[in-house]
Amino acid sequence: MKKVFTKLTGSLLLLALLLIGFNSKAQTTTAPATTLASADLTKTDKKADAATTVAKTAAKPDDAPDSTFKPQRRLWGYAFGDAYFDQHSPAVTATLGKENNYYQTPSNRSAFQFRRLYLGYDYDITRKFKAEVLLASEPNQNTTPTTATSSVANGDNLADGRMSFYIKNFNLRVRDVWAGTDFVIGEMGTPGFALNEGGTNAPVSLSEATWGYRSIERTITDFHKNNSYDVGVALQGTFDPKTKNFGYVFMIGDNTTSTLTTGYNPNSALSPTNPNPNTGFFKIFYGDLWGKFLDQKLYVDVYADYARTQSNTGVATTVLSSGTLGTQEHNMFKIFVSYNTSPLSVGVEAYTQKIGLGVTNKGTLTAEDATVHGLSIWAKGAITKGKLGWFARYDSYNPDTKISSGDAYAVNTNYGSYDPTVKEKFITAGLDFTPAKNIHFMPNIWLTRYTNNLDASTTGYQPDNHTLVYRMTFFYTFGK
Repeated sequence: MKKVFTKLTGSLLLLALLLIGFNSKAQTTTAPATTLASADLTKTDKKADAATTVAKTAAKPDDAPDSTFKPQRRLWGYAFGDAYFDQHSPAVTATLGKENNYYQTPSNRSAFQFRRLYLGYDYDITRKFKAEVLLASEPNQNTTPTTATSSVANGDNLADGRMSFYIKNFNLRVRDVWAGTDFVIGEMGTPGFALNEGGTNAPVSLSEATWGYRSIERTITDFHKNNSYDVGVALQGTFDPKTKNFGYVFMIGDNTTSTLTTGYNPNSALSPTNPNPNTGFFKIFYGDLWGKFLDQKLYVDVYADYARTQSNTGVATTVLSSGTLGTQEHNMFKIFVSYNTSPLSVGVEAYTQKIGLGVTNKGTLTAEDATVHGLSIWAKGAITKGKLGWFARYDSYNPDTKISSGDAYAVNTNYGSYDPTVKEKFITAGLDFTPAKNIHFMPNIWLTRYTNNLDASTTGYQPDNHTLVYRMTFFYTFGK
């Protein structure tokens, strides 16, 4: 199945490139000039004028400027953050909640914080070609020290702790390589989340755009570190270009997001594992099918991805009895369904993910596959028209359904901040006050409950705990 998917995706992308080349050739070829061989002076002036118009039209080259085309030149951005009070967090020495914004934040801290700053520019080169640039800064509120000689755990923070921008999107879009399908190359959003690019053939009904409250929290798969963007090539299209009720996305990426594929840690000795073999040597394949039903009120989205992340690697026999960690890989299957009406919208997102040889059982000295399950349910609605709304969400996350509660484990995968031993329940709820278009103030609670997959007597066990934060979130957009 993996080989078929790979061949199909590769064939589609090759076809897109051929069509682009053919279309470019056609656009640079001018039509032969035509003239009126003779004029019938006995015809009326009206007919003569009509003939002259036809001749001028035929003589016009195909690449003449299109006066009806209004190119987009748009500088835009948005920001969100909070005034927050962290009422309770696990001890800063604990390893609970590695993936959340408040990891290693001490209890009873209050602060003002930006959690995302975006600055983007969209440029229509021609009617056919569009360029997109996006700079992002997305710092976490943690207390982990970072120095110029240590590995930087959060790339959005400089060595002195200041916020910094990085390149999140930088791509070229070729519209309508065939009717209803765009070809995109560069650094771009993956089909797992948003892709809400107006005026293109990308979908606008995927999970993040439909949830609509990224300023409160990421979607469940984004939260647990699936790629929201990557460097690669993609086909984004609709099966019905006129109505755009059904569509697809196929993408091949580096599986490195914004990091360099040949990067290595200069603070460690050069070795076969530095540069890290987990990045840059394999590719990830993304696929997505989406549809709108019931007068576009019901959204259904089915997503899958597959990636190899490491070849066979030699290890000590004291770590694995075989002395070799086999080929590592991971793949995800996700379904998202939402029903959208006024004043109420509801959504459900569920996924399963297999992380091949993702963990090592320290007792048996064997590498084991890990299976992840996640479920997210949300609802949102209006209290008063246009000014005041509400939202609520519940997530359940189990990082490894196959784990043995009496055994200790080590993590093999480089997949995010993965921890197979800790299950999570996440709850958020709040109000959304919109005093003007594109400006939001949202008082909300943010709660994650941690429970351990291991027995209390097992090495690596951490007692149940939680993170509870009260926030006044602000969100504003400009230029779009």
